[in-house]
Amino acid sequence: MTNESLTLGETQAGDDPFALFGRWMADATASELNDPNAMALATVDPDGLPNVRMVLLKDVDSSGFVFYTNFESAKGRELLASRRAALCLHWKSLRRQVRVRGPIVEVSEAEADRYYASRPLGSRIGAWASQQSRPLASRAELETRIADVEARFGGEDIPRPPHWSGFRVAPSEIEFWADGAFRLHDRIVFRRSGPDEAWRRERLYP
Repeated sequence: MTNESLTLGETQAGDDPFALFGRWMADATASELNDPNAMALATVDPDGLPNVRMVLLKDVDSSGFVFYTNFESAKGRELLASRRAALCLHWKSLRRQVRVRGPIVEVSEAEADRYYASRPLGSRIGAWASQQSRPLASRAELETRIADVEARFGGEDIPRPPHWSGFRVAPSEIEFWADGAFRLHDRIVFRRSGPDEAWRRERLYP
């Protein structure tokens, strides 16, 4: 990739941030060795202290960015309390980054069921066995819970746990960052006041 292709101009950015994100994600899928859909998810706890962790982007369309989790986990509880989140995707090989902020909504039951059914068997078992974010006395305790879930469901289809589903971040802001020489990066941000409003594009100082 040449330095010229790393720059981000207004013509290249266009007027639709989701279209630009789709192109950048396609580039990342072709170039990143592991998990091009990995993203940092930031939330705040009840005391206002930030929390951040890596999750996987599982779907994106004009309504937002989707990921799945245990709703009883720390991030699940924090998201349900604040109804807001921030995301950051960084592709080191491409020297690009995307930041997203906005309110969150739960995905539909049908969406959650579809994605859950597509997961490997071990991941579906784990969704039942893991009391995510809660204290665990030993690895043996977790393995016992896994065995209990396997015995409970046998060879049957494992249904989606009621506490496991997905969130969609409906962005009010999407910022695209392309690395530049001497830290003179390109930063273009799209903002809108509501999901049915038009996007406003603006260039930021690096």
